[in-house]
Amino acid sequence: MLEGKAYLKDTDMPLKMQVHAMDSASQALDLYDVVECTTIAAYIKKEFDRVYGGGWQCVVGTNFSSFFTHSKGSFIYFSLETLNFLIFKGAAY
Repeated sequence: MLEGKAYLKDTDMPLKMQVHAMDSASQALDLYDVVECTTIAAYIKKEFDRVYGGGWQCVVGTNFSSFFTHSKGSFIYFSLETLNFLIFKGAAY
């Protein structure tokens, strides 16, 4: 795993899920180069779909904006190394 520490920016996830999100990001960065943001995001999304059920979204990059509605308890935004990670489950209407 990477030596870098994740910096939590905002979340409403339970602590155990937060740790899983940051661990998944670290694992993805061990497997893929930081320029492969789409592949890293897909890796994390598939991991969360597998463990917590479908409907997860993941955005990875150095500079992005977002505006979305998410299911309560499913949002995290953090940075690790040079990348920012946004993971959430879309809200049902």
